[in-house]
Amino acid sequence: MIQVALIGAGRIGKVHGIAIGANPKAQLKYVSDVYAPAAEELAKAYGAEVATVDRIMDDAEVDLVMICSSTETHADLIERSAKAGKAIFCEKPIDLDTNRVERVLGVVKETGAKLMVGFNRRFDPNFMALKQRLDAGEAGDVELVTIASRDPAAPPVEYIKGSGGLFKDMTIHDFDMARWLLGEEPSQVYASGATLTDPEIRKAGDVDTAVVTLTCPSGRMAVITNSRRASYGYDQRIEVHGSKGMLAAGNILENTVAFSGETGTEVAKPLYFFLERYAQAYQNELTSLITALESGGPVGPGGDDGLRSLELANAALESLKSGAAVKV
Repeated sequence: MIQVALIGAGRIGKVHGIAIGANPKAQLKYVSDVYAPAAEELAKAYGAEVATVDRIMDDAEVDLVMICSSTETHADLIERSAKAGKAIFCEKPIDLDTNRVERVLGVVKETGAKLMVGFNRRFDPNFMALKQRLDAGEAGDVELVTIASRDPAAPPVEYIKGSGGLFKDMTIHDFDMARWLLGEEPSQVYASGATLTDPEIRKAGDVDTAVVTLTCPSGRMAVITNSRRASYGYDQRIEVHGSKGMLAAGNILENTVAFSGETGTEVAKPLYFFLERYAQAYQNELTSLITALESGGPVGPGGDDGLRSLELANAALESLKSGAAVKV
């Protein structure tokens, strides 16, 4: 039984709490949060204890530290966990600064710690099935990847101010998916963006709508479209076009009921947001990590994946400001 300590009892912490509670090989031992009521509520739900970070690090029985706290705490907590001999799961991003991420990964390497970065979309059952068929050669050589990722509504502006912006907060998931599907590292990034949903986002120095093109040395490309607003629900679709055909994975709908009448056919909307859409992905993610810890096998996506996606986000920001393509 893997003993888990969860740092961060907010929205994403609760999601991981559900995944821990559903996994027969994991037990939630501690919950820590700067807001005590949130920690107490989550700990009570799973029979865990509320603990300080110091207590978590000092307890030799803790096998895995799951870091779901605010972004600015991630780097320090990863380093502390690594030095304490813990396996680590950290929500993206590791940090907003690539130099800081590189220092963190240096500590992880020196200590031999296992680190997984929370790119949960790799563990979505439909995306996993697509990747398996892609790797089996069904679509042939990859030529073009298309990713649509659109939220139902923008988060509060105060959240956006501390998130690193659209590319580091939202598109970073799509950068990871693009790398995963292309099978090759992008060498050039071109981004365009606008603020179309909320003028307050513009005042905060960010965009809410963007198109990013990634180009690889071979010429393979990925096109990512993002929006902070999708009136019809959480829009998550991918296509991989290759020399032999195309593989595609679409949205998950609220239900499978369809009505057909004189004016056409109506179906349900996509699931509302990531909590519903990726519920199974979060559970699969934890299962993958525990399997790797038990077997001693590699953990992925890892720190290098987090760094590469952050570098692509930085290049997209530079491209947005300059209006030109940026070499990576």
